[in-house]
Amino acid sequence: MGSRRRGNSFSRFLEDIVDDTKDLVDDLIDRVKDVEEDARDAFKDAVDDDDDDDRDDAAAREAAALRRQLAELRAKIDELTARQEKGAAGPAGA
Repeated sequence: MGSRRRGNSFSRFLEDIVDDTKDLVDDLIDRVKDVEEDARDAFKDAVDDDDDDDRDDAAAREAAALRRQLAELRAKIDELTARQEKGAAGPAGA
């Protein structure tokens, strides 16, 4: 700061201080914007993770329901196969 030194007048000294202060404030505002953007991104990521958990839970429940339905279908198929085999074996054996 204060790298632009020109003559020794008091007004130039004050001008340098004001210019350096403006630069400092601009840098601080840029950093605050970066922090704000990073905080927003982190919050969005955290919220998105929660949504993913909800989606994962819903997918797990749906998968469990499909497994139950598949097990029921297999049981019905086994029952029908057994009836068919019993029906086919009955008249031939008689």
